[in-house]
Amino acid sequence: MATQAIRRETLVRSRTRGVHHLALCTDDMKATTEFYVRVLGMPLVHAMRVPKGLGVGPDNRGNPPYEELRHYFFDMGNDSLLAFFEIPEGSEPRGNRNAIGAMQHCAFVVTPDKFRAIEASLKREGLPYLGPVRQLPGMDGIYVIDPNGIRLEFACQPDDGEEPGVVECVTQTKEEAASELRGLPGVDEAWLREMTAALPG
Repeated sequence: MATQAIRRETLVRSRTRGVHHLALCTDDMKATTEFYVRVLGMPLVHAMRVPKGLGVGPDNRGNPPYEELRHYFFDMGNDSLLAFFEIPEGSEPRGNRNAIGAMQHCAFVVTPDKFRAIEASLKREGLPYLGPVRQLPGMDGIYVIDPNGIRLEFACQPDDGEEPGVVECVTQTKEEAASELRGLPGVDEAWLREMTAALPG
């Protein structure tokens, strides 16, 4: 814990506070709602339809191009939300999580008690999952695929108990990061110093 306190003081803070909401797509809102509420314990906190006129035409500000879609929000903890748009069934292809620009997987931080509870829930529901597996020093993970084919991870840092230090768990020293970054094309020492400026040591 002392190491974490030191790192917390030396790291430069991000301009963002964290995730407000992560917006994903489904073609079955009922199954999605049941999975996130019943299996994963993420409470539904807001259920709406996108107002008419925001799906197609000049008022669309980036919403999916369909009118009056369902748009539901779930509490994923720590004052952040997971959201789903319900796309009309058969109107869009299934996503490839390994495509450039796609979301490869979504990882949620959980405490040891919640980690065990999620694994117990997956077992109780008879859902296939992978884990627990050691991901990084001090971090274990469980993987499961949701009803939409989205790969989810539940990341637990057992030694941190009820107050996991997520950033601190993965933070490297300047040299640890630089040893990997040097393998990128067109890198010089000035670039390395800029990119690793927030890291300790």
